[in-house]
Amino acid sequence: MKKPSELKALTVEELRQEEKDLRKELFNLNFQKVTGEIENPMRIRQVRRGIAKILTVVSEKLKVKS
Repeated sequence: MKKPSELKALTVEELRQEEKDLRKELFNLNFQKVTGEIENPMRIRQVRRGIAKILTVVSEKLKVKS
């Protein structure tokens, strides 16, 4: 996971790509959870929080632009 200071240095497009990657990972983790193959269940929580951090930084950047 990247720190919020590292996320703030990225552009909105880069942040959107990060979010897309994390959402794919979250989908795969949830699939693993259902099938009982998940190795680290806490990773789901970490990924969800990562997505939330990215969305927060994106909204801050968009708010500054307007």
